[in-house]
Amino acid sequence: MEQTARKTGTQQPLKGINTAQWFARWPARIFAGILAALFLLFLGIPLVSLLFQEPPAAIWAALQQPDILQALQLSIITTTLSTLAAVVSGLPVAYFLARYSFPGRKLLETLVTLPTVLPPVVAGVALLLTFGRMGLLGRYLNMVGITIPFTTVAVVMAQTFIAAPFFVNSAKAGFEQLDRRYELAAYTLRASPFYTFRRIVLPLIRPALLSGIGLAWARSLGEFGATITFAGNFPGTTQTVPIAVYIASETDLDKAIALAVVLLAVSFGLLLALRIGQK
Repeated sequence: MEQTARKTGTQQPLKGINTAQWFARWPARIFAGILAALFLLFLGIPLVSLLFQEPPAAIWAALQQPDILQALQLSIITTTLSTLAAVVSGLPVAYFLARYSFPGRKLLETLVTLPTVLPPVVAGVALLLTFGRMGLLGRYLNMVGITIPFTTVAVVMAQTFIAAPFFVNSAKAGFEQLDRRYELAAYTLRASPFYTFRRIVLPLIRPALLSGIGLAWARSLGEFGATITFAGNFPGTTQTVPIAVYIASETDLDKAIALAVVLLAVSFGLLLALRIGQK
């Protein structure tokens, strides 16, 4: 009986305190809910209005135009190539930054992350000043007959410059979170470093790699500022889907809406797939 009374006596004050705290937090919860609802409406209403601005038949008809098909095809090719370049060149950088400590490491990490916050137009100007005909490196390439600006190669370079940091940061986080005991166990079994990296490390950080690849691909697909500055706007050669949307918005709004819906659907589907894949 005493134990029951003690339990009852201790629980009643706690219940009273919890109830009081619950009601005391209601104003803050209501305010936070209002702010969250306003933010979601701010994001959702423009996207929904974009989807319902034109009927599906009109969007499909606009996508059948030859210049739109060229822009879609070019975007798929360049985006795939830029993502591949980001993975091949960014994976060693991510491993190096995650596993080694050296003077200037923070500076190098800042340099790798800088394109994610740098205005894309500034990145395009920097690429143009470097690889242009009279640029820092472009003047020497021009001597041997290599011209990069305003070509499809320039599109891939601009997309890689902007999108590669997204893959590097994601892969770096995967390397940092990996328990190194798995690698040490492989080394004790006389596995070579390359075999351990290929068969142990990469499979264990696969979610981080896939997330980085998806983000880099999506960012490359949506790249506009650096591309139009460094590569220009030439249909069939450098006109990607974002550039086509910008050009069409001045002359043919239906075409611009159709392309915008395609970009929205692809980006949303990719991000949703990444979320589901991570779970």
